[in-house]
Amino acid sequence: MKTVEDILIRKSFQNNIIDADQKIIDALSALKAVNLSYMVVRDKGEIIGVFSERDYARKVVLEGRSSNESTIREVMSEDLPVVSPRDTIEHCMNLLANAGRRYILVKDNGNYRGVITIHDLLREILLNRESVFDDVVTGALIDINEHSSKVY
Repeated sequence: MKTVEDILIRKSFQNNIIDADQKIIDALSALKAVNLSYMVVRDKGEIIGVFSERDYARKVVLEGRSSNESTIREVMSEDLPVVSPRDTIEHCMNLLANAGRRYILVKDNGNYRGVITIHDLLREILLNRESVFDDVVTGALIDINEHSSKVY
């Protein structure tokens, strides 16, 4: 089965870390510079969450906050699921589905290793469907796919 480590190997390390007390406008500039949809948020050296374009739209624009006055800490997403590099892709998909999240922090013995996004997981599944899920799940996916393509 494919693991989080497989995604981390394929995915280059992202230099997209920003401090929680910086202004939202700084995070928006950083997002543009790294061409990503999220920034990893750090407080006193510890990774505590992410700030995403979705956070900006829902918690800044729709709530009428000022990007020049509000801090990332006020609007970031916290309490993200955490996995280790040895966890399976299937486990990560279940975590995101149950938590209603789009990002997972990867830590190895408490040390930050990266972020896995829903897009990273979907990309891995599309590339390696047979080795991501166990045989029972893969068989069920194939059966569903074969039945849905029939014309009645």
